[in-house]
Amino acid sequence: MKKNPLIPFAWTAVIGLILIIGVSFWALQQDGEESAEGNGGNGEKQEQAEAAPEEIYAQSCASCHGGDLGGQVGPALTAVGGKYSKDEILGIINNGKGSGMPAGLIQGEQAEAVAKWLSEKK
Repeated sequence: MKKNPLIPFAWTAVIGLILIIGVSFWALQQDGEESAEGNGGNGEKQEQAEAAPEEIYAQSCASCHGGDLGGQVGPALTAVGGKYSKDEILGIINNGKGSGMPAGLIQGEQAEAVAKWLSEKK
């Protein structure tokens, strides 16, 4: 009597699925523990709010304005503080400018921190 050659592959698939499901539940549990240890699930948002303006700029603005503020697609910001005040820069960040600068890429405390940092660039 010949054995079915698909049986070993079926067992391998079943074991693989069980492992995938088990690891998924384990990862979900680990993520929940990190949130509980941190700030009640607010860890990532608070971390972004406390990030240095340079880091926020690097994440949200550098792709257009350049990592060194020298400009690329967007204008250079090396001396933007000599042209605009903090409030004007904050207005541009919040409302956008023309067709090139979209509104609201960064918001709230992050926008204020970046506006203050850029206003010091003279």
